Amino acid sequence: MKILLWAKRLLLAGIALLLLLQCWLFGWVLWWNRENPDVTRFMAIRLEELRRQQPEAELHRQWVPYERISLHLKRAIIAAEDARFVDHEGFDWDGIQQAIEKNQKKGRVVAGGSTISQQLAKNLFLTPARTPWRKAEEAVITLMLEAVWSKQRILEVYLNVIEWGNGVFGAEAAARHYYGVAAARLSPEQAARLAGMVPNPRFYDRNRNAPGLARKTAIILARMPSAELP
Repeated sequence: MKILLWAKRLLLAGIALLLLLQCWLFGWVLWWNRENPDVTRFMAIRLEELRRQQPEAELHRQWVPYERISLHLKRAIIAAEDARFVDHEGFDWDGIQQAIEKNQKKGRVVAGGSTISQQLAKNLFLTPARTPWRKAEEAVITLMLEAVWSKQRILEVYLNVIEWGNGVFGAEAAARHYYGVAAARLSPEQAARLAGMVPNPRFYDRNRNAPGLARKTAIILARMPSAELP
């Protein structure tokens, strides 16, 4: 009986801790709806990795408001990452099904099906590890973001916090790192190229003339006119 009692207590304690964690996360979601995130979980992880090799390393990032980010880049990101962004409520079920079918056909993971909202949830709070727990937590945070933030706010924060190279985070830092211009002045081709880098930014930072990136850029350019902005 004592064992069952302790098991019950441990279970209740675990549930309580889980609920406290969700409340803590939701508190940050509410706060960041009005205040801009300073350092995300992904940024902290990358900075720690960089400082193992170079103790004085710093991240390159500069927040810019939604209005000061090129329309071309907004369209390119939606065209490349989440064509149904303005219509779904955090999850693109058709996209997930297509990704599953593509992965089964290839016999390995080549597509994820994650929406911009899901990617943002992961970048803000989680780690790159692909575990069932992380995916479950990502889904919960995605629901929080979609419930509290506007689509414009989600896209604004996403464009300011995602990784775009070795220690390079956000649209402004990426535009200056690759092209020497402000994010507001990116051309359609430059925007499409940056969007093509998102799935593997550090690789493309080292291999800027990779043939695959040129093909992706052309595909994204063709899709950009039909991309719907929030």
